Amino acid sequence: MSNNNKDLPPAAQRALAEAEERRREADTKAKPQPKELGGRKGPDPARFGDWEKKGIAIDF
Repeated sequence: MSNNNKDLPPAAQRALAEAEERRREADTKAKPQPKELGGRKGPDPARFGDWEKKGIAIDF
């Protein structure tokens, strides 16, 4: 636990420690995501709003 958690009540400190442990377990159990084959190159259109490819508007 970090030093600024000392001001928290014991129950909150326990909850934070349990959440940190669950995050660690989830990270170790997480499977690597497969790489997308034939996917769009460049920035993600959902994030950057670019729905055009070679002059043609595209959608999912």
